[in-house]
Amino acid sequence: MPNDDLRIRPACESDGPALIALDRAGWSWLSDVMPQRAEDASMFDERHGAEHFLVAELASRVVGYIRQVPPTPLASNQHVRQIQGLQVSTDVRGRGVGQALVEAACVAARAQGARRMSLRVLGHNIPARRLYERCGFQVEGVLPEEFLLDGAYVDDVLMGRRLAD
Repeated sequence: MPNDDLRIRPACESDGPALIALDRAGWSWLSDVMPQRAEDASMFDERHGAEHFLVAELASRVVGYIRQVPPTPLASNQHVRQIQGLQVSTDVRGRGVGQALVEAACVAARAQGARRMSLRVLGHNIPARRLYERCGFQVEGVLPEEFLLDGAYVDDVLMGRRLAD
């Protein structure tokens, strides 16, 4: 369970450097399919603005983030949101921060009118898969050997959860 002082809030542009630092510190082939971001990279771009992120703070320190966006620009699936990034500082993992972020993203998506939340997770990322299962996500499909990461073929697991009754 997270500490009482855990705060989940919408991100703002000024969070960019802290989110990049968090992203770089937690980067691993266990969870990432892209090379590690450069220190001077921007966290936000034309498709992923600050409005798509929620930030977790403990004692006023940024310790995590989650990004959820519509999966496509098509009007026909604007009722779906997709988690496209989750990072929790290694020193607070196991304290409920990730679960709080996932649940907050689902609440925010539902408030925006979404009926479903989906995500993709690497098959070998067992901690993340267990987190998503605890949050009510189920495996909806597997793309076998979709990625070649650090010399090994890795499945891409598609997971989803209903948000509306």
